[in-house]
Parts: sequence; structure tokens; C-alpha cells
Amino acid sequence: MPVNSRFTLPYLFSSLLALFALGGLWYAIGQPVILADAASATHKMQCVSYSPFGKDQSPFDQPFVLRAEQMDGDLALLATRFECVRTYSMTGLEAIPELARKHGLQLMLGAWVSSNPVDTEIEVQALIKAAKANPDVVKAVIVGNEALLRKEVTGDQLVKLINQVQAEVTQPVTYADVWEFWDQYPQVAPAVDFLTIHLLPYWENDPAGIDKALAHVADIRQEFGQRFAPKDILIGETGWPSEGRQRETALPSRVNEAKFMRGFVQLAEQHGWHYNLIEAFDQPWKRSSEGAVGGYWGLFDADRQEKNVLAGPVSNLPHWPLWLAFSGGLLALSLLLAGRPASTRAALLLPPLAAVGAAGIGLWAELALVTSRYLAEWLWAATLIALNLLVLAHAVLSLSARNGRRAVLYAWLEARAGWWLAATGFAGAVMMLALVFDARYRSFPSAALLLPALFYLCRPVAGPRREIILLAVLIGAGIVPQLYEETLGNLQAIGWAITSTLLLGALLRSLRLARD
Repeated sequence: MPVNSRFTLPYLFSSLLALFALGGLWYAIGQPVILADAASATHKMQCVSYSPFGKDQSPFDQPFVLRAEQMDGDLALLATRFECVRTYSMTGLEAIPELARKHGLQLMLGAWVSSNPVDTEIEVQALIKAAKANPDVVKAVIVGNEALLRKEVTGDQLVKLINQVQAEVTQPVTYADVWEFWDQYPQVAPAVDFLTIHLLPYWENDPAGIDKALAHVADIRQEFGQRFAPKDILIGETGWPSEGRQRETALPSRVNEAKFMRGFVQLAEQHGWHYNLIEAFDQPWKRSSEGAVGGYWGLFDADRQEKNVLAGPVSNLPHWPLWLAFSGGLLALSLLLAGRPASTRAALLLPPLAAVGAAGIGLWAELALVTSRYLAEWLWAATLIALNLLVLAHAVLSLSARNGRRAVLYAWLEARAGWWLAATGFAGAVMMLALVFDARYRSFPSAALLLPALFYLCRPVAGPRREIILLAVLIGAGIVPQLYEETLGNLQAIGWAITSTLLLGALLRSLRLARD
């Protein structure tokens, strides 16, 4: 690209530094981490939760059809790592005992207990039938999963169902729920043959970070073991998500999932605990009710591919070189669009500014692939990418020696810059409201708004005054409440607070410019 000779060295230095920074960013995210293995060819773990849905399936599908060949392949894969699988419903899983027998697996069969007594009775009768017909495969039965948490039955109703099943089957009978609910419904524990408790540090009301999660699990398990002895305790669900939003200090990532799972298996085997890991495969359908994080608790991904959670080096972003190539390409295209810098100062600033834009677009695109579930969310993600591309073009052209078509394009972008800022403010206000009033399942969109916020803070533009005032009020009013709600231990929340503050500054500077 044509660059004035007196700008060449500063420009080259700045460009190399920007490219190096991009490489460092993606490598830092994706670098593999070596941990002690929890599984090997000769060591099988106890049990794992299994939902038989492909990545394009959901239990809410109508008609409800499960693929026998997929279940067969799934159990064949799980048999290489586990001794048994836990299921949650009998609907569509009539062939599970036969498939488990084929692959040498034991079963903890579950009946789905709901507020609908007819559906519950169908599930319970199917559970009884399968347990009676397959005593060699079904080692225990679970009457209901978190039905008390969902408030779909009372404790007394649940006890009646447990007694009904106990009268019909020879296997041990239990009920599964989050550990606190065994305290809230004390009539249930005497009815079961053993207690099944769920210990999910990420979802606790006071979330435990990865450095404290295993100690929390150990404390609860020890307490329950002492309180309910001689009845055994099964840790019926424990795990860690590999994607999704941070909750206080609890950060989802593949590396943290591997740290938790490998550490837990070692801890459980040292203490002789019975356990079941959640879960076998990522379940994208869960994102509809639990946000992005709900779909990523699997030891394998939704395509049944290794996530290296249990063995081998693990990376938070295995394909980070592709994202580096993507953002590096955006950087190169941005510099090509800009052409010759307008000054030595512009030569130094242009590549880093382009790198910020390229990194933001890349990070937002990667997040969108994880979080987007339906058309509206894909359109939202695509709109923010388009907005970033327009702002990136405006930013790099503002530092270039414009002539010809570049001058025409810059004039077009400059004339509409106030609306680019207003659109950024609108996106920021919408997300701020969501993160203040309905934050539990919301991801932080900092990467999507960083470039517009930073650029229009440093180079203010006049926007539509009334709209800008409203957006500034909404964003400014939400910064402290959302940060208070998330706590200062949440780095993602801090990043969002910083981005929001930059955006607020850009909106306020726009108002000053309009007044002047």
C-alpha cells in the first residue's frame, strides 16, 4: 500500500506490534493446558448423565422421535470411559436397557416426575417395567429429578411415588435434587434407599469459583455423609460448564471444566464416593431455558467430539489459529482501506485502532456462535458486526490521507456517524437493562461495543440529542447496579462496566459537541 517514506518505519513498527498483539490475544485464549488425566484406556469412571438428543433435537420437539442408531453410537462411546449412565426420563428410551447390555454398561434409570399426574404415572409405570425386565442392567432407579426445586410436586406426593416404586422393584430407589432441597423437605430422606444430591458450584446462590469449587463439594458431601448415615450418598450431578457467562467468580471455560472434572474424580476416588458426572454430551437445546451456559456441560461436544475434559491437553479455544487468521485478515483489509496515513501520529495510531476493531469483531463473532439460538439472536449478532464494520471503516479513514473514493466513502460515513453512535448506545442500553433486571442467563457484549465506544469517545460526533440523552441515562444508571449484582470478582462484569463507561463518555461528549 502506498505510504509516505517518512511514515514508513513508524507505520511498519505499529503494524507489526498490532499483529503481534492480535496473535498474543488469541494464543492467550487458546493455548493448551496440561493437567493430570482422569481417564485412560484401563481406567473407567463411575457414571455419567445421558440425554439422547442430537444437536438439532430437543425434548420439546413435536413429534418426539429419538434416533436408535444415535443412542447406540453414544453408548458405545461412553462405554470406553464409564461403567454406567444415568437417564432422566423413560419417554423414547425403551431401548436403553438392551443397548446398555450390548455395550457392557449399567444403568441408573430415571422417571420424569412433573405436575401432570397422568404423565408422571406413565413415566413411573415405564420405569417399573424396565427395572423388572432388566435386573442385570438396571442397578438403581431414580423417581424424579429436581421436581421439588421446580415446585411441581409436594414432598408428600413425592414420598408416595417413591413408595409405589419400592413396592414393585428390587433395585434401590432414590430421588435426585439440589442438596439444599433435602433439608427443605425432610420427609423425603427416610423414604429413599440412598440420597442423590446435586452439587453444582457454578449454579449455587453464592457461586464458587474454580479455586474453591472442589472444597465446597467436599464439605457438602462430608456433611451429608455424617448426617444421613448409614444411608449412602450419591453425588448425582456435579460438573462445570465450558462456555457461557461468568457468575461472580465462577467462570465457564474448557480449562476450568477440565480442572473441576479431573480434580473431582481424583477426590471422589480417594474418598470412595459414589458419583455421576453431568453430562455426557453438550445439549444445545438447553440454551433456551438456561442461556448459553446451559448447552455446554458436556464431556463431549454436541457432535460427539472430544473436548479433552477428562484426558490430554485442553484448550479454551482449540481453533484459535483460525480466529487469529480471521482477525488478522480484518486488520489487513482495514489498513488496505485506509491507505496512506495522514501523519506520523496517524501512522502510529492507525494499526492499533484497526487491531482493536478486528479483535472486537472476532471476539463477538466467536461469542455469537456460542450464544445465538434462534433467528432474532443471529440477526442481533449480525447487526452488531455490521455496525462494527462501519465504525471500523470510519475510524481508519479518519486517520488516512483521503482522496478519490476514500474521500467519498469517508464523507458518507462521517455524515451518518451520529447514527452509528446512537445505534451503539441503543445496543448498550438494551443490554444494560437486561443485565440489571434479568442477568442470570445473559452474556456480556463488551467486545461488540468496545470499538464504537472508544472511537467516539476520542473523536466525538453529534448525534440525535433527545435519543442520546435517554440512552446515556439508561447506560449510566445501570453501571453501578449491574456491577454490584455481579460483584467485583466477576472480570466479565468489570469489562462490561468499563465498556459502558467509555460508551457513556462518548454519548456525553456527543451532547457537548451538539450544544457547542
